Amino acid sequence: MPIAERRRFALLARWGLALLFLYHGLVPKLLWLSADEKLMIAAHGLAHVELVATLAGLAEIIMALILLAVRQSRWPLVVSAVLLAGLLLDVALFTPGLLIQAFNPLSTNLVALCLCLVGWWAEAPARGGQSAGIAD
Repeated sequence: MPIAERRRFALLARWGLALLFLYHGLVPKLLWLSADEKLMIAAHGLAHVELVATLAGLAEIIMALILLAVRQSRWPLVVSAVLLAGLLLDVALFTPGLLIQAFNPLSTNLVALCLCLVGWWAEAPARGGQSAGIAD
């Protein structure tokens, strides 16, 4: 695949992940704390639900910014994949009822994990040692 095309795939994957983290950090945690977010946090027995939601929301926004800012390296894709898999496992263990909702962490996180993989593949070094990273 031509390097320019790989760069487009890499950029699309990173922007998709960044928008996902940005939205989920901002809307259901910081702007309007959703009942499902409260449920997931409370399931851990944490007393300060609003504080935990705020910190989690800020962390997701930071992850979004890192995905867009650190384009010379693939580590943000790995961190994103680990976080997404870990959060999905957390929901499965602590609030499994959320996995059968119409819009749920299972479908969202699986698609996001696919974006991580697409980004990983698209940014892999080319055979001649040339990187397909999107920084120019």
